[in-house]
Amino acid sequence: MATLSMKPGLRCRVPDWENSNEQISEAAQHRRHISHKIRQEGRALRNETVNKTGWDEYDSSRRLSDRINDIARWKKSLEACAQEVDAEIDALTVAKEETERALAATVLPLEVSAECLTLREGRRGNELVSDPVEAQLKKEVDVIDGAQRVLQQCIDQAFEQLCLLQEAHHQLILDLQHKMEALDVDMSCLSLTVTSPEISLKPNPTRVPPGSTTPQQWEQFSHYNVTRAKEEMQASLQLRENISITRAQVQNELEAQRIATEFTLRKRTHHLEQALQELQWQLKTTQNEITDLEGDIRGLERDMQAKMAPLKLVHTRLENRTKRPGVDLCRDEVQYGLVEEARQLDSTILALKQKLAQAQFQLNRRHQKHRSSCCRTNSKIT
Repeated sequence: MATLSMKPGLRCRVPDWENSNEQISEAAQHRRHISHKIRQEGRALRNETVNKTGWDEYDSSRRLSDRINDIARWKKSLEACAQEVDAEIDALTVAKEETERALAATVLPLEVSAECLTLREGRRGNELVSDPVEAQLKKEVDVIDGAQRVLQQCIDQAFEQLCLLQEAHHQLILDLQHKMEALDVDMSCLSLTVTSPEISLKPNPTRVPPGSTTPQQWEQFSHYNVTRAKEEMQASLQLRENISITRAQVQNELEAQRIATEFTLRKRTHHLEQALQELQWQLKTTQNEITDLEGDIRGLERDMQAKMAPLKLVHTRLENRTKRPGVDLCRDEVQYGLVEEARQLDSTILALKQKLAQAQFQLNRRHQKHRSSCCRTNSKIT
């Protein structure tokens, strides 16, 4: 009888074997379930990430487009504001140059007024008077000095405002340049796609660069530049209006003072001409009087000379009659007549001498007054 050889070892039972197979099947089924779930989740994740990536890319592109629109809007605003500032700078420069020309135009009138005052100091004698002309000339000098100070102040204010406008314009241009560069960068970013050859992985692309600002700070910066530029333009406009009004007021004051000074000069000249005519008439009359007086003096001298012969005659007769002898030396009517004639001649000659002396005195006075009148006439003519 043959014997069966059996492998030594632990033998399992059929139920155990069935349980083992069942466990293996369940484990395989569980793993397949997990694998299926993972595959489904992977597919869902793929779909989700594809959609998410596409949406994020679209959203980023949209935000880039919005950002480009914002930058373009501010760029347009900055360009318009910069052009307005340029125009205001040109307008204020023109106003400043006109004011400078107005200031330069006051130099000659001031020199003329000062020269007039200097020339009038050369008047002689009683003609050196403090008349209304002198007062008006001094007032004109003061008015021109005041006008020059006011115009120079306007020029200084315009220069300071031009500096502020140029500074604001510089800030606008700098901001505009930054906007243009940022616009170029964002438009370049917007033009990139997943198929662009320029794209690549970068080290730490999510870092925050130094000097980064928030959108609020970015907008406030440009808003401040535009607001400041508009404020400076408004101040410049007000300054130009004030300068224009000031120039007009100064011109009116100078013109009014010029008219007043010229009127006073014409009035004073008229008075001087009247006084000159009066002096010339007096001079001519005095000259005629001197001529007449000289003629009368010559007549008195001739009369005195003519009285000498009768006086000599009567003296000779009286002297000769003193030689009568004895009783014939009588004081008769002839003697009394001769004595009376001699006395009358002496009285006549004395009266003629007195009148001649008076005439000579008056003639000397007339000559002195004549010389004085000539000097005064020459002074008025000068």
